[in-house]
Amino acid sequence: MLTKVPELSELHRQVICRCILDGELIVIKEGKPDFFEIQRRSVTSNDFKIHLQASKLPASYIAFDVLYYNDHETNYLTLTERKKILDGLIQENERFSVSRYIEQNGIAFYKLAAEQGLEGIVAKRKDSKYYFDKRTKDWIKIKNLLDEDFVVCGYIQKENNVISVVLGQYHNEKLIYKGHVTLGVSTDDFCIMVSQKKQDNSPFIELPTGNEEAVWIEPTLVCTVKFMMKTESGSMRQPIFKGLRFDKLAFECVINTTSLKKQ
Repeated sequence: MLTKVPELSELHRQVICRCILDGELIVIKEGKPDFFEIQRRSVTSNDFKIHLQASKLPASYIAFDVLYYNDHETNYLTLTERKKILDGLIQENERFSVSRYIEQNGIAFYKLAAEQGLEGIVAKRKDSKYYFDKRTKDWIKIKNLLDEDFVVCGYIQKENNVISVVLGQYHNEKLIYKGHVTLGVSTDDFCIMVSQKKQDNSPFIELPTGNEEAVWIEPTLVCTVKFMMKTESGSMRQPIFKGLRFDKLAFECVINTTSLKKQ
C-alpha cells in the first residue's frame, strides 16, 4: 500500500520505538475526510498519477490503537491503557497523528459530527481488550445516515433469495435511473412489489446497464433508502432499504438537480 501513498514513506521516523499500530488512511478535501479520494488512490496504478494526487491531496495516517510496543503485545491491556501508550509513542506532524477521544457528552459529540456532515462517531468501552479478527459489542459505529425517497421501478432476483430493488426519481416528468438497493429488503416489502402490476418494458427511456435481468413493475410504489453519502456521480454509498411508504406519490420523488449536474 505504501506505493499508493509515497508521501507517507517516512512515517516510521515519527515513532520512538518498534511498534504495530491500528489506524486509518484519510485524505482531507475541503476540510473533511473524503472516502472517495482515498479509494481513488487505492485503485490508481500509474506512478505519475499517484504522485500528482499525493501533491494535490496528500494522505495522512490516523493511529487509534497500538497492538505491539517495546517487544510486547498490548492487545491484552485495556483500551485506556493502550491509549496512554499511544499518546507517548508518536511524534505527530501534518501526515501522522493520533485519534482524539472524549469520555463524556457522546450525544453532543455525535450531533456535532452530524452538523459538520461527517460520517459519524465510534463508541468504545474503556476497559475493552483488542481482539484479532473478531467483532464484539465493545465498540460500535454510530453512523450519520442520510435518507431519500425513490420510486420502485423493478427488482432483480439474485442468488440465495437476495433481492435488489431498482430505484428511480423524476426530473422534468421523466423517470431517471438512480441505482439499486439490496440491504434491508424484507419479505413483506418484496411481496407487495411482486403484487404490483408487472410490465414488459423498462420505465426508463433507456435500459440502464446491468439491469438486463430486471423484472419491471408499474412505477407507483415509493420507498425510503438510508445511506452514508453520495459519490460525485450521484450514487449512494452503503444504501439500506428502510421500507415502503404509502403517504407519498411516485411523481413526488424528484431528483436533486444539484446531484444531477454531477452525473
